[in-house]
Amino acid sequence: MNKSRLESIAEQIRQVMASKDAAREKALPLCREAIRHSSDAIRATHRHEFDNAKALLDSARSLLNDAEQAVTNHTELRNTGFIRDAQKEYAEGSLTLALVTGRPIPEPGELGIEAAAYLNGLGEAVGELRRYLLDGIRQNDFSQSEQLLSAMDDIYNILVGMDFPDAITNGLRRTTDIVRGILERTRSDLTLIIKQQELKHKLDSLELK
Repeated sequence: MNKSRLESIAEQIRQVMASKDAAREKALPLCREAIRHSSDAIRATHRHEFDNAKALLDSARSLLNDAEQAVTNHTELRNTGFIRDAQKEYAEGSLTLALVTGRPIPEPGELGIEAAAYLNGLGEAVGELRRYLLDGIRQNDFSQSEQLLSAMDDIYNILVGMDFPDAITNGLRRTTDIVRGILERTRSDLTLIIKQQELKHKLDSLELK
């Protein structure tokens, strides 16, 4: 065996691996920060701080851009978990903000993210819509209840129709199962609350007679 040739090959591989490792180490903290900004944006949305939520999402997008640029020479790193998770969280925050404010929901291309991350973010947004809906009800505000429930139903119908292997959708089937449970509980809760409100109004009207 030609030892010097083998050592030369090993050195080439070592350089490639070192370059990938450096790219990963640069992208990883950027993705973590993007996730944090997206999570903060969701919390701001629940507090009705919509301008702040938009600013936080813009920051998350900028961080994602930097992370994607860091791995631009290593395309296989673009499909790693930390990139996908950051994209999914950013999609969730962006879609939640759009849905609760009644704005057109952005497309995957507008957000600059992969289709699977978009779909999983859309599914996770359903949980945030439930929380937003229930928070409104607790404040005796039913103005968006039916609209949000309808959006949740539309999302579930889209997700359940994405019948592709998990290797392609990054576990969308599990997300869809969770969405179905959230949708069923929300519909049940809202129906019960509306019936209670109707009964209360009837009793109040009887007392006035």
